[in-house]
Amino acid sequence: MFNPLKRALLGALLPSVQAPHERLTKLTGLAVLSSDALSSVAYATDAMLAVLVPAGLLAVGATRPLAFLVAALLVIVTFSYRQTIHAYPHGGGAYIVAKDNLGIVPGLVAATALLIDYVLTVSVSVAAGVAAVVSAAPGVSGYRVTLAVMFIALIAWGNLRGVRESGRMFAIPTYVFIVSVGVLLVVAAGRAAIGHFPVSAAPPQTGVVAGVGLFVLLHAFANGCTAMTGVEAISNGIPAFEPPEADNAAKTLLIMAAILLTMFLGISLLGAALHVVPHEQETVLSQIARAVFGGRNVAYFILQTATMFILVLAANTSYADFPRLASILASDGFAPTQFTHRGDRLAFSNGIIVLTLFAIALVVIFRGSVFRLIPLYAVGVFLSFTLSQAGMVIHWRRHREPGWQLRALMNALGAIATAGVLVVFVTTKFREGAWVVIVMIPVGVWLFLAIARHYEEANRQLSLDGYEPSSERPDVMVVIVAAMNRETVEAMRYAVKRCQEVRAVHVDLDAVCAAEIRRGWARWGNGATLEVLDSPYRSFVEPVLQYVQKVEAERPNRLITVVLPEVIPHRWWQTLLHNRWSVQLRAALINRPRVTVLTTVAWPLAE
Repeated sequence: MFNPLKRALLGALLPSVQAPHERLTKLTGLAVLSSDALSSVAYATDAMLAVLVPAGLLAVGATRPLAFLVAALLVIVTFSYRQTIHAYPHGGGAYIVAKDNLGIVPGLVAATALLIDYVLTVSVSVAAGVAAVVSAAPGVSGYRVTLAVMFIALIAWGNLRGVRESGRMFAIPTYVFIVSVGVLLVVAAGRAAIGHFPVSAAPPQTGVVAGVGLFVLLHAFANGCTAMTGVEAISNGIPAFEPPEADNAAKTLLIMAAILLTMFLGISLLGAALHVVPHEQETVLSQIARAVFGGRNVAYFILQTATMFILVLAANTSYADFPRLASILASDGFAPTQFTHRGDRLAFSNGIIVLTLFAIALVVIFRGSVFRLIPLYAVGVFLSFTLSQAGMVIHWRRHREPGWQLRALMNALGAIATAGVLVVFVTTKFREGAWVVIVMIPVGVWLFLAIARHYEEANRQLSLDGYEPSSERPDVMVVIVAAMNRETVEAMRYAVKRCQEVRAVHVDLDAVCAAEIRRGWARWGNGATLEVLDSPYRSFVEPVLQYVQKVEAERPNRLITVVLPEVIPHRWWQTLLHNRWSVQLRAALINRPRVTVLTTVAWPLAE
């Protein structure tokens, strides 16, 4: 039943040899890995104006210089990451660069910061997409959380189907959004040129204050810098591109930065000129579109629909990078090995599922509000920016390739600029929720190191160095007898052939069944001793566990194997009709030091 349903939802199985063909072109790469950065223009200006508007008209006038300052920082970071792409053509994510050049702990700090930010990217992007829906249709405001959870599930499903399919699914909405915003900016510029620019709304505060506090400006600048989240995604995802991977990734990065720069500056300058006021019920972009297009007409709804799609699908950047980073950490021994496994469609399914669960939890906890999630956002990404760029400075100094001084200077400039923004973020957003991320990062590093210590210890104990395997048979086999039938007889035959001392035990949960076993044991017991265990509290596992402990005391320093006969029904639903003691017994016996294994002797039923 489950397999046909799985195939219908995810598609046919893909062989491992198909992996090289599941790559991204520059066209699909821009959609898959740049949707986060490109979509951030739909809420970055909102976040900036949300701080400036309450401070008065003079503060709103700072929107233009702050927008150009964010744009300058974007240019610096873009060219810094372009150098990283060529220096690390197999994937130059912040974790790899920081680990190689700064050490393991800084690398894990960068990895933890990025993983947290990827989860937040999904939550913020989807919440902003829902906000675009609410702006166009205020009647659905009460269903924010439900819509957000549905959108996250949809994106997860698309990614579980594989890289190429997710690229095809998400490419069209990305390009429709780019074209829609482009049309908005062109129409606005055209109306300004002919003297029909939309009439500005009344300023939210007409009283001009004497000065604007530095804290307000820094806070607004930090919020505006959310437009840069996702810039690092292309550098992290180089292996996802078609050959030549590094060249295609570098070109895609430049294209993305140029589009992002144009859209962010255009929307920010229009927002300042029109004196729009961001609020929960309507976004800045929606207000600008109404003013420029002359109301809620076809052009307005096309832009809002495209905005909703790009914001929801912006989470796809995290779905491309979170599972890949988790798999790299797992390969290095810092995360569970399950993250390295590819699913039926060659996607890192376990990473996709974990990301989905965390993102849904955040949306539910913060009730799908962009303004509540923003304070947690971007701290992690700017920390990873800083560590990555600082690591690149060390990289250039180590290798000293021709022209390394200029490259090192560019990355040093990027490290200083992003470190400054990080300090601003932490200072201005600490009490609003950034402290949560600051606390979670060292916890994540500790967890990764603990996982690494466990794997190192497990590998040490399982090493073949100095190991001499024993050729002896198991010392004692304990066969669990549930009933007198064929499965029991076959389990006894299995045990007697493999062990000299075989003990059969039956837990007396039914007097009639116990009597039947005693009557047939002389014929079918294969000469083994049968012991019937009392169970006054009707427990199956406890008497078996106590008996095994008794055998351990009687046979110290000997190995014990527990054998459990088990019926395997022909159809999946029939398993519900049979007792499944093996799961409970494994849980109870797994930590017994001298119990080597719980062996299940299966008896499959015919159709």
